[in-house]
Amino acid sequence: MAYTSAEAREELLDAFAVAIEGIGFALAALGAAYEQLDERNADRLEAELFGPVQKAYGRAKTTYAQFAQRNGMATRTFATPSPGVPSTGAKGFIDSAVEATADADAALSELQDSSLPTEVGDVELRRALTEVRALLTGVRQRARELERTLGR
Repeated sequence: MAYTSAEAREELLDAFAVAIEGIGFALAALGAAYEQLDERNADRLEAELFGPVQKAYGRAKTTYAQFAQRNGMATRTFATPSPGVPSTGAKGFIDSAVEATADADAALSELQDSSLPTEVGDVELRRALTEVRALLTGVRQRARELERTLGR
């Protein structure tokens, strides 16, 4: 069976959506952690973790929608997932966010390493994948540094 460009674009969007959903979960978890922190640590979480993840999420969703529109494909919305119960605690929410961003980054890396972005010939999408991954870089390290100061 022949593999068409339309199938490649659909496969690419499906893979990209998985990463976007992971980033969305990370954002929700960081928001829940923020609510449980004192003002100083909440401000730090917002600047060092929430902000970059929020930018990555926005960039990824915008790119997804623009790519679908340019190719005459259906777009979708990404619902905000539940981060879990409050008893998870700030550290638990931060840990969940770190895991979700790592999974999303791995999915984006796999997508970049595949031939799909090249097959569909979309320079803007390839650029956005790189930008989103750059925004997610360092989340784990910054989260660990923040967690070391919690409760002090």
